[in-house]
Parts: sequence; structure tokens; C-alpha cells
Amino acid sequence: MDNTGYCGESFNSLQSGTSDEDLVEIAGATLDFSSTDDVPPLDRDYGSGVSYGAGEGPNGIPKLMDLLDEPVPGVGTYEDFNTIDWVREKSKDRDRHREIAIKSKESTWALLKRISDAFSGWLLMLLVGLMSGALAGGIDISAHWMTDLKEGVCLNGFWFNHEHCCWNSNETTFQERDKCPKWKSWAELIVGTNSGPFAYIMNYLMYVSWALLFSFLAVSLVRAFAPYACGSGIPEIKTILSGFIIRGYLGKWTLMIKTITLVLAVSSGLSLGKEGPLVHVACCCANILCHLFTKYRRNEAKRREVLSAAAAVGVSVAFGAPIGGVLFSLEEVSYYFPLKTLWRSFFAALVAAFTLRSINPFGNSRLVLFYVEFHSPWHLLELIPFILLGIFGGIWGAFFIRANIWWCRRRKTTRLGHYPVLEVLVVTAVTAVLAFPNSYTRMSTSELISELFNDCGLLDSSQLCNYSNVSVTKSSSDALPDRPAGPDVYTAMWQLSLALIFKMLITVVTFGMKLPSGLFIPSMAVGAIAGRLLGVGMEQLAYYHHDWVIFRGWCSPGADCITPGLYAMVGATACLGGVTRMTVSLVVIMFELTGGLEYIVPLMAATMTSKWVADALGREGIYEAHIRLNGYPFLESKEEFSHKTLAMDVMRPRRSDPPLSVITQDGMNVEEVESLIAETSYSGFPVVVSHESQRLVGFVQRRDLVISIDNARQRQEGVVSASRIFFTEYTPPQPPNSPPPLKLRGIMDLSPFTVTDHTAMDIVVDIFRKLGLRQCLVTHNGRLLGIITKKDILKHMAQMANRDPDSILFN
Repeated sequence: MDNTGYCGESFNSLQSGTSDEDLVEIAGATLDFSSTDDVPPLDRDYGSGVSYGAGEGPNGIPKLMDLLDEPVPGVGTYEDFNTIDWVREKSKDRDRHREIAIKSKESTWALLKRISDAFSGWLLMLLVGLMSGALAGGIDISAHWMTDLKEGVCLNGFWFNHEHCCWNSNETTFQERDKCPKWKSWAELIVGTNSGPFAYIMNYLMYVSWALLFSFLAVSLVRAFAPYACGSGIPEIKTILSGFIIRGYLGKWTLMIKTITLVLAVSSGLSLGKEGPLVHVACCCANILCHLFTKYRRNEAKRREVLSAAAAVGVSVAFGAPIGGVLFSLEEVSYYFPLKTLWRSFFAALVAAFTLRSINPFGNSRLVLFYVEFHSPWHLLELIPFILLGIFGGIWGAFFIRANIWWCRRRKTTRLGHYPVLEVLVVTAVTAVLAFPNSYTRMSTSELISELFNDCGLLDSSQLCNYSNVSVTKSSSDALPDRPAGPDVYTAMWQLSLALIFKMLITVVTFGMKLPSGLFIPSMAVGAIAGRLLGVGMEQLAYYHHDWVIFRGWCSPGADCITPGLYAMVGATACLGGVTRMTVSLVVIMFELTGGLEYIVPLMAATMTSKWVADALGREGIYEAHIRLNGYPFLESKEEFSHKTLAMDVMRPRRSDPPLSVITQDGMNVEEVESLIAETSYSGFPVVVSHESQRLVGFVQRRDLVISIDNARQRQEGVVSASRIFFTEYTPPQPPNSPPPLKLRGIMDLSPFTVTDHTAMDIVVDIFRKLGLRQCLVTHNGRLLGIITKKDILKHMAQMANRDPDSILFN
């Protein structure tokens, strides 16, 4: 995946990849979706109808083309797997705003265009929210139905899931509300009965068969049509928002395949969730809709502002938490997040949540399956078990990251990575075979979390709520007093203990396979199981030993002291925090899930404890670890640079390297420049006064240089290899018979960022982080010495941390 540049390539070969969704490879064939290009096609004959008299002006003097006069198609765009120039993009946007403001004073029509331009951002946010909310609703409904399809089918209509099927039945009793005549298990349909060993085996086989079919379809579709649709997508979204370009990652095919395969993957019963991939789906929607608006289509920095808002939309529809989504985007994924983006993110998240609420995918007027309300207050001494859950979450998070990265690295470096379909089928088979006997692993992970969060009431028929009958006086707060656990509760504890071990191990190998896989829900499930086990233990301790010092004074007999569901929620928060290292946004998301302000302190205590413990065992969250594993050029703002090195220690060329490749401002011809481009793979070249003086003039991008030379050949007659190239403001007189020269000053950056050779590297790193630079030139007394790129900095940081510097693959 090294960037080999455009060595010897023609200008026309650069037109592919001008949009995030132009070309998508499908099993050896190429489909063209270039109708929504970022820029017009580059092989158009722009010189038709224009004659320069064989390269001469009116008086026979060679006519000089100035590329400042007209914009050249393709100049200012970027190659695939390269980083954008944030400074240049923001400068372009400021120039565009200035031009619109000046023109708006000249006519009413221009004023209306200015108003339309200002309103377009809000309109785009509205469309992103509507589209993402609608897709999320469809995914929720489809996944719910297909998950139930593994166990049976509704006779009233195969499109009804179990719950909806029984709602429509008049013969369903409240005590057996999960059983209704219209819902038939596969054993009932095939062998006529649902009891006995043969019926159990038949249900078992059908469960495993459906799981294998769903996962096979998912991995096959991903592999054949959209390889970028696999995984969570959040590591790549973080990298893209930092300015990196991955063509096709947010395109039409990726959106289509990810939406379909996400439903299949979740329905297969694998230990994965849909919440992370929903962020990717929302960003795909935003990227596609950006092509409807010129200012977002042609400016990579502006587009990333929209993608930041889309990340908030993804979390909003995943958890029904608009505010938490905005904070998630701000805290976890966004690189550049101005105040304007904050407002628009909030608006888009609100629209998406409203759209999902209108669809009502779960039929309970809630946006998620595991919405819960608690009624009992918590006591200060309960902070001790809450902090213990935080410690567990931090240890689990650190263990999971190390184990998962080790497994993913094995997948990359061994033959295991050559058989993605087989790997998915084997993991699915193992998951289904081990999950079916245990009712808590057989149900979908979202249903499991809902069951664990549940605050037991009088009418609950769950095993976890099957306490021994004691005289119950219903209080005004709907809370039940602590009661002794019945035999079913103890059975459920054993099953949950086995489910905890199973989920902890199987999630390690599942996350990172070649199908859509989120990590939020599996991590929450691990924490919720641990929390519920601890909560029931504390509840029974309080019931049988209410006279102990720790319970005396606040837990009297007959009182509702302990809420096991709250412990499950705190545990889920702790484990998710340990894996992702989220803090503020995670607490707000969980707060929006419960709708109770009084539980913020337990959530905060568990989240901070989890982060501290996990950070003590390893500094990286799961997404940062996967970014580093894939070699993406992501400069983490949380990582401190504490080494005492200078710019001269990091810059290229080093002492043993050949001299820096440069272009002189007026001393080179087309052939020499094209030869330099063919012999090197650099993404740009410094422009100097002369090879002897090495006085810096500016910097020119490789892509812009190739495009401009080829464009000049098309538009300006007489341009040959001997034509001289000028980057100067004024061009000296040319000999009478010389070929027409090229003036390329318009594509040169006249104010490249420079530092001196004795600048401390911690300052250079801060400049790169805060300004989003691609490269920085190093000078000494005004003379050019070398260049530092983002890749050089990342390699240097890896070397300082005793990591492999060659793991950084891209610039």
C-alpha cells in the first residue's frame, strides 16, 4: 500500500479517484459511479475553439499560459491513501466565502445565492438525519425479525417477529405471553411437537443452520462487493476525520452492502453489535449527500465537518442518545470540531432520533431495546461495589485490547487471513453450538442486556426475578423489597457465569473478522453480566445480613436496598469504558438510556475507575490500537511527546541519504520535471531559487504538477519537452524560436510552513496536530535543509516508543 506516486503516468490516469465513490472493484470487474465526481472529468478537451497561432501571440511572441487565470480541473485534489492539506482547504473556503460576500452586494440574485449557501449546511444535516434514522429503523426491524427466524416462524405472516406475532394473537395469556398458537418453532413445524429430545435436536440444528447461512451471506457479500464494509468502521472514520483519504470507504456500495450485511451479521448470533457500524453507515449517508452541495463536494475540510456531525448521528440512532452522540463525536472521533459543527451535529442527531422514534422499530416507543427506568435510590456505601466494577471493567478492557490485537496480528501475518469466509463460518459454528444450550447466550445480545438491566417487578416472569414468595407490600415508588433468591435465580447465576466466560473469549476472535462487527454491545454484555452477578450477591447479602455494619442504618428488613439492574448498568458502562476509553460521552449515553439523573455519580465513578485502571495497563483504546495495527497516519492528540529531539534529527534527507529533490523557480524544463517525477515517489517538491543558493520559494504538490503539465499540453499548442517551466511572478524574455514556456506559479504554495533545524520536536508535533499539516520544510538561515512529513513524525514517535517504525504504511 505504499504510495508510489504517478511515476511515468499520464494526466488522464489521474481522473479516477476524484470522489470517494467513483470506482469500486467488484470481483475483478470495475463499476463506474463517476456521475458525482468531486471535480469535472479531467480528460475533456478544454482547448477546443481556442487557437494560439501555433503557440504565438499577436506579434509572433510565444503566448504564455498563466494557470492563475482559469482553474485547472483536478488541481487541488488528492491521491488515494494520502492526507489532505487542512490549511489549503480552509484557505480555499475562506476565499469562496469572501467572493460570495462581495458578489452579494451587487445584485439580489447574488444575495439569494449567499442565503442559499448559508442554509445549505442545515439542509444537509436535515437530510443526513432523515436518511440515517430511516436506515437505522430498517436495520433494527430486520435484525429483530431475522434473529427470531432462527427459532421459529409466525403462521400469520412470516414477516412478523416473535413478539409482534404474539401481540396479534387473542389466545395469548399474560403468564405465557411468549407462547402463542400462531408462533411455531421449527421442531413443531417439522416433527409436530416442541417437547422431547428429538424436538430439541431439531431446534438446535435449525438454529445452527440459520446462523451459518446468515454469516456466510454476510461475509460473501462483503468480500465480493464491498471489502470496506467489514469491521466496526470507527478506526477508519477517526483516520478519515483527521484528514486521511480512503477512496470508496464512504461510497454507495459500501453503504448498501454494510446495511444488508449488518443485519445478517447481527442475526447470525455472533458476539457483535450494530452500534459501531451504524456510525459508519451514517457517515456513508453524509458523504453521499455531500455531493448534492458544491461547497462540500469540492472541499475536503468542509466535508469532514459534515462527517463529524454524521458520527454523532450514528450514535444517536444506535442508543437513542442525541446528546451522547454529539459528545461521542467531540470526544472520540473528531479531529476538527468548531462550534458551528457542534450546533449542526446536535440538529442532525435530533432529526435522526425523531425519525427513528417515528418508525418505532421495537414497538415500545423507545429508541433502543434495553431502555430501563430504576425507582430506588442508591446509597453512598454502594460506591465500593461500583468502583470494584470499574476495576473489573478496566482489567477486562486492557485484556481484551491486547488479546484482540494479538489475534488480528496473527490473522494478518499467517495463512489464517487468506481464508476469511472459512474463519467466519468456523467462529459462527462454534458460537452457535456453544450458545444454544444456554438461554442467556442463545438470545440476542441486546435482549440479554435488556434482561440484565431489568428492575424486577411483581409481574416479571424472568428466571432472574423468580424470588421466593414473601409477603410483599407494594410501595408508592413501584419498588419491591429485597427478597430471598429462589432456585431459578441460582440457576440463572450459574448460566450467567458460563455466559460471562463464553462472551469474554468469543468476542476476542469475533471483532475484526471480515464482516460488519461492532464492539459496544458485546462489551456492555460482559459488564452487564458481571454487574448483575455482583448485584444479586449484594442483594442477598443485604437481605440475610442487614444487621452488618455496612448495611446498618440504611438497609432495614423489608426495604428495597439493592437494585441488581443498576449494578448491571454500571458494569456495562465500566467495561465499555475500559475497552474504548470513553468518559463523558459514555456517561451521558447511559444517562439518556436510563432517564435518571440520580445515577450519574455511580456511572461516573465506575467510568473513571475503569479508565484509570485500563490506562495503567495500556495507554491505547481499542480504536487507536486498530489504527496503529493498520498503519494509518493518525496523530493521536492524547499521546504526549516527551522526547528531547530536534527537527534536524527527524527531517529527511539524513546525512547518508542523497540530497533533497527540489525544483528551481526558473531553471528547469518540462522534460527535467517529468524525469524528476518519474524517478521519485514523493508527494510534493520544494521550489528553490537555484540549486546553488537553496533559498526557499514555495512548495508544489506532485499531483498538481502532473495535472498542470498535461493540461498545458492540451490547452497550449507548442508545449514540448524543451519548454521551460517558471514559478516566478514575472517571466524573462525568451529567445525568438524557443517553444512556449509554462507559468505554474498558480499551483505553488507561496507560504509553506517552515521551522528551523533547531526547533524542538514537541513544538513540531503540536504544529502538525493543531494545523493538520501534511509536511513542514526545515530551513537554516533561510536555506532549505530538508522536509518533515506526517509519516516521518509517526515513524519517529514509534521508534522512540520502541515500536516498529515500518508499521506506518501511509503518509
